[in-house]
Amino acid sequence: MPTYDYRCEANGRVVEVRHGMGEALATWGELCERAGIEPGDTPLDAPVRRLISGGYVVSSASLGNPAPACDAPGCGMGGCASGACGLE
Repeated sequence: MPTYDYRCEANGRVVEVRHGMGEALATWGELCERAGIEPGDTPLDAPVRRLISGGYVVSSASLGNPAPACDAPGCGMGGCASGACGLE
C-alpha cells in the first residue's frame, strides 16, 4: 500500500500515512485516526492536504535504510525523517 504525506495548516505538522490510491483524507481527525496518533489541541475538522510525492510503495525501512527518527521536541512520530513532522 502506498504512503502519502499530509500537512495540517492549523498546526503545521506533516504526517505520513498508508492508504489505497483511491482514498484521500480531508481532516486532521481522519489523518490522526489513520496514523494512530493523538490529535492534541488541533480541531478534528481542521483541513489537511496531501503533499506532492511519489506515493512510495516500498518503505526505506524494508530496504534496510531506515530514516532517522525525528528528534524534534514533542514530535512523538518516531521514524519520520528529521524535521519532516514540522516541529523542528
